[in-house]
Amino acid sequence: MAHNLDVSLLRAFVAVVDAGGMTAATGVLNLTQAAVSQQIKRLEETLGEDLIVRDRRGITLTTAGERLFGRAKRMLALNDEIWTEMTTPEFEGEVRLGIPSDIITTYLPTFLKDFARRYPRVQISLNSGSSASLRAKLYDGKVDVVLATEMACDPDGENLVMDRLVWVGARGGDAARQRPLPVSIGCSDCAFRAPIREALQKAGIEWRSVSEVTNTSAQVATVAADIAVMAWMASTVPSGFDVLGADSGLPALPPFMVNLYLPRDGGNHVVQELARHIREAVEDRHRMAA
Repeated sequence: MAHNLDVSLLRAFVAVVDAGGMTAATGVLNLTQAAVSQQIKRLEETLGEDLIVRDRRGITLTTAGERLFGRAKRMLALNDEIWTEMTTPEFEGEVRLGIPSDIITTYLPTFLKDFARRYPRVQISLNSGSSASLRAKLYDGKVDVVLATEMACDPDGENLVMDRLVWVGARGGDAARQRPLPVSIGCSDCAFRAPIREALQKAGIEWRSVSEVTNTSAQVATVAADIAVMAWMASTVPSGFDVLGADSGLPALPPFMVNLYLPRDGGNHVVQELARHIREAVEDRHRMAA
């Protein structure tokens, strides 16, 4: 004989554990404390096991509660996935995403796979370039969503994360000690260009440009060959490179932001959904890294 679990009871259980208590979970579940307590009791009666031990310090999971917690979270995730897929209208067409090449590898995989699965009939077209050029394309109607790396966020944008700009060199390399300093720098409208130049001038460090291209692969190659250093956002530094600290003799660089920009009218439903996936993915990535 099949037995069916009540998903709402599992949701109450997970909320109580995640929140650290019955009272804290009331806001998450939009229920009274008595109702939350009753749901936990019903779940324990259903399973024939005590799941939570309550005392003055809060709650502690029993052995049965520990066994259930991970499985309950997976079941809720599947429940929510099925609900979303079955109730979300089918959309098709194209959404054009603008994203600078230096953050593609870090951020694109975090949201693209899930979005493509949710909207299999929507084609995503990628546009890469400097943040300034991508924002110009957005205002000209040539792209629909832009992720930009900038020192500040304009009023029509949304800041997703603040990150450090750091110097990067080949592992064990000596390019940072050369003078003039060889720097692999972006094209003329690269957002990093002005702060790099200003920081080096203030530090009295003479420098020369090794490459002035938007193509990140070319910049990375010059650093990997130890013929240049470059500036990179800390969370996006490729593996196999050294982040060069104060002992390198290079000046500190200012923080940068990853900002999200949408059309002035907010865009259609698909644009809004892609923006939501981007927000959640960036937030999750930096929360796990913290």
